[in-house]
Amino acid sequence: MTIVGDTARRAVAYAATVFAAGFVLGMLRVLFVVPRIGTRAAQLIELPIMLAVAYCAAGRARRGLSDQARGRRLAIGVSALLLVLGAEVATGMALRSTSVLGALINPDPVSGSLYYMSLVLVAALPALRRGTAPPAQSC
Repeated sequence: MTIVGDTARRAVAYAATVFAAGFVLGMLRVLFVVPRIGTRAAQLIELPIMLAVAYCAAGRARRGLSDQARGRRLAIGVSALLLVLGAEVATGMALRSTSVLGALINPDPVSGSLYYMSLVLVAALPALRRGTAPPAQSC
């Protein structure tokens, strides 16, 4: 497999993991947590869980790549972020009948700001993670 193909494969796997976790957690948040504690608090509870998932998925995405391959690892993260945002827009438009901007904009000043910072972190995590974890290590 070429470097570009391998990078794309890793980005798709990383994005799929992050999006799937976000989709499931988002449904649970909206159905069960928001009615009890409100939108902002529910989003703030979900965020560290999503970052933990992204951290583990980034470790798998960069597995086998040296610490010197930081540019390639950053390409994996940025590509995955674009795939996740595309999936969020498609899902938002299909399930919530919202616009592209409506799917991407979080108007809450607290959880929205943290959400956008977490997107930057999701893109950077494959490059920030150090060392190659042994295959048996889960995260």
